[in-house]
Amino acid sequence: MDAFYASVEQRDNPDLRGQPVAVGGDAGKRGVVAAASYEARKFGVRSAIPMARAKRLCPSLVIVRPDFTKYRAVSQQVFAMFREVTPLVEPLSLDEAYLDVTDNAWGEPLGTTVARRLKIQIQERTGLTASAGVAPNKFLAKIASGWQKPDGLTVIAPERVETFLQSLPIDALWGVGPVTAKKLRAR
Repeated sequence: MDAFYASVEQRDNPDLRGQPVAVGGDAGKRGVVAAASYEARKFGVRSAIPMARAKRLCPSLVIVRPDFTKYRAVSQQVFAMFREVTPLVEPLSLDEAYLDVTDNAWGEPLGTTVARRLKIQIQERTGLTASAGVAPNKFLAKIASGWQKPDGLTVIAPERVETFLQSLPIDALWGVGPVTAKKLRAR
């Protein structure tokens, strides 16, 4: 899901649409950003940064306290859609999962078509966007899902895997943060 907590808040409160929104704790009480809307991300606001820093980066930032009961309900709705298509769903968090759609309820032979249909269904039923990565393994699917956010669909066909990986920047690898990327580049 794209900027999940922030997107749910923007969906449910029309005044927040188009605004830089951060869901998280109070800036004055060492709060942290749990999710940032794409409008906030343009200012450098990202999840896991201190809310006080987020406010400095984006003085017009609208801070919304998290409502995890609401996010869990939306997550359950989305995961129910996944399970309508395949029982092979591996959750990573409330807003992210791996799906093996090799065999699926729609009888679709292409993972790309399944992803496209699921994205449309999620939008129609929840009013939210999702990005998808279609690839021959979870590692590549994870990278592909973040490639064209928001509302993206990236496909890495088996014959493109080697070319894709060779052109990939080191910090695009899942789990490689700025410190590790610096060390790897040095080597």
